[in-house]
Amino acid sequence: MAIKGNKTVGSDIEIAQAAQMRPIGEIAAKINLTEDEYDFHGRYIGKISREKCQALMSDDSKPNGKLILVTAMSPTPAGEGKTTTSVGLADALNRIGKDTLLCLREPSLGPCFGMKGGAAGGGYAQVLPMEEINLHFTGDFHAIGLANNLLSAAIDNHLHQGNSLNIDPRRISWTRVVDMNDRALRNIVVGMGGVGNSIPHEGGFQITVASEIMACFCLATDLGDLKRRLGSIVIGETYDRQEVYARDLKVDGAMAALLKDAIRPNLVQTIEGTPTFVHGGPFANIAHGANSIIATKTALKMSDYVVTEAGFGSDLGAEKFMNIVCRKAGFQPDAVVIVATVRSLKMNGGMAKTELTQENFEALDKGLSNLKRHIENIRNFGLPVVVALNQFPADTEAEIAAVIEKCAHLGVDVIESNVWAEGGAGGEELANAVVKIAEDVTSDFHYLYDDDLPLWQKVETIAQNVYGATEVEADKKTRQKFKELQENYGHLPVCMAKTQYSFSSDPNLLGAPKHFNLQVRDVRLAAGAEFVIVYCGDIMTLPGLPKVPAAENIDVDENGKITGLF
Repeated sequence: MAIKGNKTVGSDIEIAQAAQMRPIGEIAAKINLTEDEYDFHGRYIGKISREKCQALMSDDSKPNGKLILVTAMSPTPAGEGKTTTSVGLADALNRIGKDTLLCLREPSLGPCFGMKGGAAGGGYAQVLPMEEINLHFTGDFHAIGLANNLLSAAIDNHLHQGNSLNIDPRRISWTRVVDMNDRALRNIVVGMGGVGNSIPHEGGFQITVASEIMACFCLATDLGDLKRRLGSIVIGETYDRQEVYARDLKVDGAMAALLKDAIRPNLVQTIEGTPTFVHGGPFANIAHGANSIIATKTALKMSDYVVTEAGFGSDLGAEKFMNIVCRKAGFQPDAVVIVATVRSLKMNGGMAKTELTQENFEALDKGLSNLKRHIENIRNFGLPVVVALNQFPADTEAEIAAVIEKCAHLGVDVIESNVWAEGGAGGEELANAVVKIAEDVTSDFHYLYDDDLPLWQKVETIAQNVYGATEVEADKKTRQKFKELQENYGHLPVCMAKTQYSFSSDPNLLGAPKHFNLQVRDVRLAAGAEFVIVYCGDIMTLPGLPKVPAAENIDVDENGKITGLF
């Protein structure tokens, strides 16, 4: 660790550990919370009461603040810094006099110990306490996993106790979950070992953040709505092909009981003391990729500006935020920030990760096609957009100038952001640009498709208008599933599960590919979440660990100090 000027320079965790946190009571007072409106989870974390959230969300006399959505270009292993930019933007908005609250997702333990590391921002644009947020935090994910696996246990117990619901073990669609990357659990057989261990049948695991429980949790408007959604989950079919619901097993109440405290938003702070709700954590490549509706709607009543993010690029998190979250919640963004980096542009233009420190205008120009499509995608929803160019030391002035010039032809401002090194001060120009378009530009927000459009056509609309695909391909079995779901669930939105690295279903097809066919391999109903999941290509709902997982670098000393988390 070193000192530069008046700041500590080191890894993200070293910077976080050197930061001076304020007692959570001081952060709560900034958003006018009294002590009976939140609970203390230690000195630096709070949980907002359900009563306070409901009172705020139902207060029609108070207008909503401006909602700013942060998304990104297609991610690369080089990293884009979307969460870092979100944190820095919220700090910067407060610095220029805009009363601002930040809403983020909770990190999953899977990526923390896999290849991504922590997910609480970086440098001087972080949320604190960084270690707790990245690890167990307030136990929300554990509660979600337990609720999910309680339903699995109830299913197998019902089979063991006589199966009065006539459930067909071959048609059970519900899976267990674990919040860890563990490829060995993707496909398993349960009930082995004799008659005392239920009925043998195929099963499997998903990562907790891909669970339908997580989606129900994040899309619910209150505890009653969550309980309704849990009961509506379809776990499989009977031998005569009738749907079986979680409420048929009579455990929806117990599942909701496990989640009664988890559903309350978590209050933390940035390094600069910006109040932050960190709540819910669905992945955007295999789920809908946004923090809870309760947290966002509550925040909109408590501040003039709310900054939130949607996972990965406009083709995943942002598309789902518009078509699923906004549709369910009844709000809409006032402006959208697309995070880009010079090195990710060059990587999308064909450069190897090991060569990204070299100037290469040919690769940069080719990679700009990726950013251009993300800009067009946001405009397809009728929303104003600005590009945040997240700075890295190897960026040259000529490369930055080239990006600004190319985007100027599209009528989009490119603002350099240096929040990693400077915190909110490095994002003030971006904050001013966001305020200008949020307050001066009239949006024409609209969804990409209507509710009554058939499910298959909804997929085609996204594939062609967001991804740039020519056609959507699926085998006969998958197309039949679409037809079966259409009768009773055709009004639901679709949640696309595909690689985050490409607009296509092929992770190696970078840039802005055209004239490709999107490969759809399966479709599944998520009746509690109230959307239909469409699986593209080889996307996995339980990732595996890399050859050298991040867990190998994480340690704790005898005093409890954690190192290597990020």
